[in-house]
Amino acid sequence: MTTMKAMVYYGENDIRFEDRPIPQIIDPTDAVIRVTKTTICGTDLGIWKGKNPEIQDEATKNTGKFDGRILGHEGIGIVEEVGSGVKNVKKGDRVIISCVSRCGTCENCQKQLYAHCRNGGGWIMGYMIDGAHAEYVRTPFADTSLYPLPEGLNEDVAVFLSDVLPTSHEIGVRYGDVKPGDSIAIVGTGPIGMGCLLTSQFYSPAQIIAVDMDDSRLALAKELGATHTINSGKEDAIARILEITDGRGVDCAIEAVGAEPTWNICQNVVKEGGHIANVGVHGKPVNFELQKLWIKNLTITTGLVNTNTTGMLLKTCCSGKLPLERLASHHFKFSEFEKAYDVFKHAADENAMKVIIDLA
Repeated sequence: MTTMKAMVYYGENDIRFEDRPIPQIIDPTDAVIRVTKTTICGTDLGIWKGKNPEIQDEATKNTGKFDGRILGHEGIGIVEEVGSGVKNVKKGDRVIISCVSRCGTCENCQKQLYAHCRNGGGWIMGYMIDGAHAEYVRTPFADTSLYPLPEGLNEDVAVFLSDVLPTSHEIGVRYGDVKPGDSIAIVGTGPIGMGCLLTSQFYSPAQIIAVDMDDSRLALAKELGATHTINSGKEDAIARILEITDGRGVDCAIEAVGAEPTWNICQNVVKEGGHIANVGVHGKPVNFELQKLWIKNLTITTGLVNTNTTGMLLKTCCSGKLPLERLASHHFKFSEFEKAYDVFKHAADENAMKVIIDLA
């Protein structure tokens, strides 16, 4: 067998389920993984909608032709083949595929800034190289970019360790400096917002205010630990957050959508000395009210996940203390990949939180 099925992006609103060559080892540090489960990220939807034209720009600058990009950067699978330089994994191992590939030796990797690996790593899978929405995927830097899949770990939860959970924890909660007794607002309760909601509880905030326009997502947020929920489509979220916090505002506001309305809520509800942690991927400029914010001694952070807490999160998931399986709202067969994309694209109408595609 030399070909496989894959979801391939060809340009804005042009994605196709088609035959592609099975990936081969290119560098000695590569591995080829037979994918057994994957999922769709909001970033994949953004690419589909044309949010990342640099994919085509990069691919065509030498050849002048774009042959498509297999999307996806999350999943688990079985090692099919390894390069001559791979020492930590072998054929037949069950692994979690990290969304970030890292060499482990460059200047940035030595700082745990793996998202900006200078030797061709970082977030490249499903972006600058073909990704995991396929039967097989090539993973660069296999020794440092794959995690052994523990026996007994819920496989849906294992998929979330590729991206959504470390992104939420690192860029939302850690960058937001959530501490015991804090008041925090999580604006957007999709998969990233829910990941922030769950991992923020490691640090015992006193108030967790969840904001969304979807009542079903807010109900789940309440079940998973939110102390307050606000439907921003039905009431003034800024006014309500200020009311809950006695007019002070929150210690940390986490933007988990990537849109101007959610950013605007965040920049208007943080108290002096607080944090705004922007996790959402923005495709357009926002109104940044620096003239009001400069005097408040705020810390405003952005970032791409480094996956430097994935190992810790993996241990926590194995303990059963994170009910992440609640986020796996829909399951599809691999042959239903196009339907899965459609459902996730219309997540609000379908009550979809995270869709899982099963290949095994």
